[in-house]
Amino acid sequence: MTGFVSFVSSGPGDPELLTLKAADRLAKAEVVLFDDLSSGPILSHAGPAADLIAVGKRAGKPSPKQGHVSQLLIDHAMTGARVVRLKSGDSGLFGRLEEEVIALRDSGIGYEIIPGVPSACAAAAAAGIPLSRRLTARRVQFVTGADITGNLPKGLNWVALADPGATTVIFMGRRTFPALAKGLIAHGLPPDTPALLAEAVSQPGQTIERSTVEKLAASLQNSTSEKPALIMLGPLAP
Repeated sequence: MTGFVSFVSSGPGDPELLTLKAADRLAKAEVVLFDDLSSGPILSHAGPAADLIAVGKRAGKPSPKQGHVSQLLIDHAMTGARVVRLKSGDSGLFGRLEEEVIALRDSGIGYEIIPGVPSACAAAAAAGIPLSRRLTARRVQFVTGADITGNLPKGLNWVALADPGATTVIFMGRRTFPALAKGLIAHGLPPDTPALLAEAVSQPGQTIERSTVEKLAASLQNSTSEKPALIMLGPLAP
């Protein structure tokens, strides 16, 4: 008899932002496969007998291959265990959820997806601003700043990204933002468009830096940091 997998979204890192359902599944799990950004205090909600397995991927560091992670899910579920796959933010946002879901479906293993607080929403809350604005930002768009090679993705919709009336949130874009900003400005986005860099959102080391697209790109040109970060730009509220 096969077990069951719960894809649990841990939110941006603050345990108080876990949903009740997420905390319940963690407490009942026999095996927890967790990402780096879902470790720390979040794991204190797992039962004392749970088997905790780190499977996180971080840019520029040795990381488990996706196929290996999917196989671990299958192998543990096949023992009949209650498995939690713990992902940061909301698991459906740039979390490679689809590959793991497909692997479980192909193996006939049941699963559920538990949504969580996206880091973009947590960053806006930490900055004290809304993601949308009634008259000036009626559209919100999420985009990844890096492809599987760590470089700026090809085939970007520059017209949409350079829309001055949209709030744009860039995940995993610290390294590539200078190149992205250059393209945005070339496609008509004003260089003085408000921008915000949010690091370690909801965690003890949280920082929020307000800037403009041009100035933020310049400051990140030779900047290095291992803190999880996202960038927001557009008609952001003051």
